[in-house]
Amino acid sequence: MNRRTKIVATVGPASDHPDVLRSMIVAGMDMVRLSLAHGKLEETLERVTTVRAVADALGVHVGVLADLPGPKVRAAEFPEGGVMLVEGTLVDLVPAAPEDRSSAGRIPVDHATLLQELRAADHVVLGDGGIQLLVVDVDGERARAQVVTGGWAQGRPGVALPAGRITLSSPTPEDLRLLVALAQAGVDAVAISFVRSAADVDKARAALPPGPAPLLVAKIETQEAVDALDEIIATADAVMVARGDLGIRCALEDVPHYQKRIIRQGVAYGRPVITATQMLESMVRTPTPTRAEVSDVANAVFDGTSALMLSGETAIGHDPVNAVRTMARVARRAERDFDYEGWGRSLGRAQAAEAHGAAVSVRITAAISAAAWRAAADADVAAVIACTNNGATARAISRFRPRVPVLAATPSVRTARQLAMAWGITPVLADWHDTTDDIVWFAVKAAVESGVVDTGDLVAVLVGSPTEAEPVTDTLRLVRVR
Repeated sequence: MNRRTKIVATVGPASDHPDVLRSMIVAGMDMVRLSLAHGKLEETLERVTTVRAVADALGVHVGVLADLPGPKVRAAEFPEGGVMLVEGTLVDLVPAAPEDRSSAGRIPVDHATLLQELRAADHVVLGDGGIQLLVVDVDGERARAQVVTGGWAQGRPGVALPAGRITLSSPTPEDLRLLVALAQAGVDAVAISFVRSAADVDKARAALPPGPAPLLVAKIETQEAVDALDEIIATADAVMVARGDLGIRCALEDVPHYQKRIIRQGVAYGRPVITATQMLESMVRTPTPTRAEVSDVANAVFDGTSALMLSGETAIGHDPVNAVRTMARVARRAERDFDYEGWGRSLGRAQAAEAHGAAVSVRITAAISAAAWRAAADADVAAVIACTNNGATARAISRFRPRVPVLAATPSVRTARQLAMAWGITPVLADWHDTTDDIVWFAVKAAVESGVVDTGDLVAVLVGSPTEAEPVTDTLRLVRVR
């Protein structure tokens, strides 16, 4: 069985060469993440073009996820290769000026009122919590801090200041400007940082220009987002378990429990869920991960995550291809022991309760996708084929985690790319047709041509009427391939 859990890999200076990208795709990368916090818009758009060219040359659908910087406070960039902040040493924190660079003794921070908001005895955290500083004194020019927990600082790490000193407002005006440019460039998905409520997602969606829209991915990285989880998931197109900031802004011991909850609820709503941050962190510098990291990846698969994300491992790591290959291998092994039947039964009961009172189209889709899962389990079907224009039908059946392959037959290349973060979905291009019979026939034909099904196989096909004003998936057919 092919790997079902998707891999999102961050592309940066270590991995934006076409040859490296090609090798990462071959190794198992399904979707590229481009971080706007660590690169300019022009640079990001150039990388989008490169990714598209490499994927087209390989004949595969690779999605592009652009990650908005959000209101996060960051340090000025450290020198290439990074520096070691040694425990016990002193470092000056200062408001950043244009073109400032960080060093082991001086860290400019892009927050103009930094010195007004820091006080002696405050704790300041860099990155995802690995480096911790204690403010010793503050004057009009600097905040002097002692390195309490040292570590390697590189890139433009986030700076977490004491809670309550900064009000986060997301998306920022700069985020909305970038969002418009990214949508016009045709990126497949955009991640919104520091979402606190469904209103933040609505604000981003209202700013999208007319035309095909990217999926909006809500990053869950604050306690406010966890508290408003249902509303955020219902409003967003996908969610990300952003464990780095989540572990700084919430109790660290709560993070594993939040991860399970976010994954379970996101998948139940039919939303892809990406689990991110420090999954194979040691591979930034070493050729093999720690045993704990391998267990972390496997447990995210057992939790039911749709996708796993690599960050620094592939953006600045010494061997991005090996990091992707390692994650793919660990995920594939974990999937062999995933409880497919138990997941589907549990989700089926939850869906029956959640669908009560929902819109008719939602209830119909929930019922038909549940029936397709049962058919896959009971009727010995070789594959489930979801005929879909925008990917919703494919994501509806994907949430049940069927053991058999799931193909998304779609006329849209954009939809095929957006499904790159959806668990277990293999997109195949099929022309749009005017009748349900033709849609089914050509979808099965495309599945055969893809090599997933063969003559004599029984397949379950999900389809809706193309003539309805608001198409809904209302038909399940069991088809014997001839």
